[in-house]
Amino acid sequence: MLRLPDAFLDQLQAEDTPHGDLTTIALAIGERPGRMRFSARAPQVVCCVEEAVRLIERAGAQVSAYCRSGDFLPSGALILEATGPAEALLLSWKVAQTLIEATSGISTAVRHLVEAAERGGGAVVACTRKTFPGAKAASLKAVYAGGGVPHRLGLSDSLLVFPEHRVFLGADTADALRHLKAACPEKKVVAEVINVDEALQMARIGIDVLQLEKFPPEAVAETVRALSDLPSPPVLAAAGGVNAGNAEAYVRAGAKILVSSSPYWAKPADVSVKITADGPGHAGHAIPS
Repeated sequence: MLRLPDAFLDQLQAEDTPHGDLTTIALAIGERPGRMRFSARAPQVVCCVEEAVRLIERAGAQVSAYCRSGDFLPSGALILEATGPAEALLLSWKVAQTLIEATSGISTAVRHLVEAAERGGGAVVACTRKTFPGAKAASLKAVYAGGGVPHRLGLSDSLLVFPEHRVFLGADTADALRHLKAACPEKKVVAEVINVDEALQMARIGIDVLQLEKFPPEAVAETVRALSDLPSPPVLAAAGGVNAGNAEAYVRAGAKILVSSSPYWAKPADVSVKITADGPGHAGHAIPS
C-alpha cells in the first residue's frame, strides 16, 4: 500500500495549526491525560489509517490501529485509539479525522465500481489523473485501497494520443502513430476516439488500447463487433461518464478497462470521534462529523 510521506502530513498539520492550538493553550488543559477513539459511523472501505496514526503520534500521543487501509468496516467498527496529553489529541484530531473521511469516501466509491465491474464479468477500474489539485498522493492511495489502479500518473509516464494531438498531425496521422510506437517500444499506445469509425481507423494502425470517450454501452458493443475481424483487436477502455450505476453494463458490452474520475468527488465517509479525559469524574464527548 502506498505510504504518504511525513512531509505531506506535516503540511496538513501546519495548515490547521500553524502556531499551535490557541483554545487548548488558553484553557491551560494541554497536559491533562486523555483518550481518543475513531470509529466508522457508516459502512466504508477505510483509507489513510496509517497516516492518521502517524499524524497523531507526531503530535505526541500513543496510537493503536485496529484496521488497515483497504479494509471494509461495518458501522461501529473501531478504527484507532490514541492516548496522551490533551494538547496532542486536540491538535491532531480534526486533521486525522478529515484525512480518513475524505480518502475513505474515494476508496469506498472505487470499491463500488470494482464490485459493479465484477457483476458484469470483470474489468480493471482505472481512475484518471483528474484529482483535486494538490491531493494526488492521497487520492491515489484511496484508489489502491478501493481495489482500483491509476489510469495515468501524469503526462510523463504514459502514451495517450487525444484527438487534440491528432489535429496537429493532419494527413500524417497513421505514419506519426506508427513512429510513436517505434519510438517508445516499451510502452503501450492508447488513443482516445469519439466514434466507431475512429476506433476502427486507430485499430488498423495498430493502437494497443482504444479509449472510447463518452460511448454509451451499446456503442461499446458495436465497436467490439466492428473490430472482431481484426487478428489482434485493441483492448477497449470505456471513459467519460463511467460510474457504479453503469459500470456493469459497460463490462457486459465488452469494455476491459473502466476509466473514471467519479470516485474523486464521492461524499466523504463518516467517522465518529470520541475524546475522553482519563481519570475519575470525566465523561466522553462524541465529536460530530
